[in-house]
Amino acid sequence: MAIEVRPASVFEDVRPVLGPKSPTANVCWCLSYRIPSKLNNELRGPARGEYVAELCHADPPPGVLAYDGDEPVGWAAVAPRSATSFARNRKIPHVDDLPVWSLWCVRVRPGHRKQGISHALIAGAVEFARDRGAPVIEAYPLDNGDARVDLTMAYAGIRKNFERAGFVHVADTTSVLAGHPRILMRLDLR
Repeated sequence: MAIEVRPASVFEDVRPVLGPKSPTANVCWCLSYRIPSKLNNELRGPARGEYVAELCHADPPPGVLAYDGDEPVGWAAVAPRSATSFARNRKIPHVDDLPVWSLWCVRVRPGHRKQGISHALIAGAVEFARDRGAPVIEAYPLDNGDARVDLTMAYAGIRKNFERAGFVHVADTTSVLAGHPRILMRLDLR
């Protein structure tokens, strides 16, 4: 299997990875860290997908997609931290004033997991940020050791996958997800 990672600029490819089966469902669409909480709470049902469709036409697009041939099989959200709620998050520290990019969600579609797609997504998100001038990219994965992670909360990624991609632990956080502490990891792109 040859996985290709490309910018998420085609909404019809983002929809099957992030969208709900029912168009009226209020699923995340990977917006909860991207937009202010008031707007996140106001966007309901189809309006959430419409918002993401607009993001796909923006520069930069909202993240990257992994493809197996023509089929979109995975997603990673990546953007300048200043354009996310991580810019104001009290639980995840800022370690310096660099204009870092954040990588906060890695999702692989059911039926395609355990095939290395998350690794390709992390690498693709790094290249996406590097190509857009990011000096540093950071992530906030779970520090779960060998403990299993509930798949609904695995979107943050796990420490060992980011270590494998060259990220290093630079700070602890007070954020906890699915019973596991989140840590701040970084990869210098300079």
